[in-house]
Amino acid sequence: MKAWLITGCSSGLGRALASAAIARGDAVLATARDVGSLETLTSRAPERAFAHQLDVTSPGAARLAVDEALARFGRVDVLANYAGYGLLGALEDLDEHELREQFETNLFGALALTRAVLPSMRAAGTGCIVQMSSLVGVIPGPGGSAYVGSKAALDAMSESLAGEVAPFGIRVLIVEPGGFRTDASGRSMRWAATSPAYRAFIEPARAAFAARHGHQEGDPDRAAAAVLAAVDDPGAPLRLPLGADAYAHIDAYLRRRLRDHVEPPDTAFVDPPHPGDQ
Repeated sequence: MKAWLITGCSSGLGRALASAAIARGDAVLATARDVGSLETLTSRAPERAFAHQLDVTSPGAARLAVDEALARFGRVDVLANYAGYGLLGALEDLDEHELREQFETNLFGALALTRAVLPSMRAAGTGCIVQMSSLVGVIPGPGGSAYVGSKAALDAMSESLAGEVAPFGIRVLIVEPGGFRTDASGRSMRWAATSPAYRAFIEPARAAFAARHGHQEGDPDRAAAAVLAAVDDPGAPLRLPLGADAYAHIDAYLRRRLRDHVEPPDTAFVDPPHPGDQ
């Protein structure tokens, strides 16, 4: 039986993961800003599933959540950072507060939980940290700079983290989902106010995004099963693209980048002139 601390359990992929972990007999501290949304989840196994109110952007909240998990379970085998939301719109249209709030939730919130749980995992000599990145954390696109930036930063920092903690027996799993039938593209999606300069581009994209909501190919329960399998597999790769669309788009994007890469001329490696040489 594994002991989990999972953020973002009120809905979507976070709730699906918590539900799957509980169903297979694991112990779970499920967290959300609205703790009332977790009642039907934790009531399935009240002896090993518990709810904890958590706003990942609140100072000190990460430490309290980890302390709660350690007090209940004696350890945290898996931290799954699923709390987050999307902010779309042209970069010029984003105000300072919107931009910073996006990074506080998607990036700094996850990093705070990660830093808080690492001492206990290092002491135990084992553990797994699941970071919820995104397909767009790999493939940036216009109109998504805030969300893309927060997920790409989490992706890159988590890769560095993986190398830092491997000597302590701790694994990192970066999850990169494509389109799934969750609230991520509905209630959890925010849009910046669109200025006239960008309206012709943003409004059609917004309409198409709304039309696709609820019709995505990805099944959240299958995503949860894939994450459980990767967590259980000590040989699982660092990154886990979720959904056929994620794998196909990431594969095509990376191949295109490789084709577009032009090897620099040899002169690029000539020592630059020193001051006074000229």
